[in-house]
Amino acid sequence: MLDTTQSDAAPQQDEPRGCLFALSQPPLMIFLAVIGCLLLTAALHDLLWL
Repeated sequence: MLDTTQSDAAPQQDEPRGCLFALSQPPLMIFLAVIGCLLLTAALHDLLWL
């Protein structure tokens, strides 16, 4: 059975968070999705209509 008790070696709150934590934030993901859609739209426009 899985042990769910709190241990004394719990991570401290002062530890720096990595890039994956930053990418999991909704505002950043929305911004990156909008930029990606704009780049995709521009690329498709250049390929298909120009």
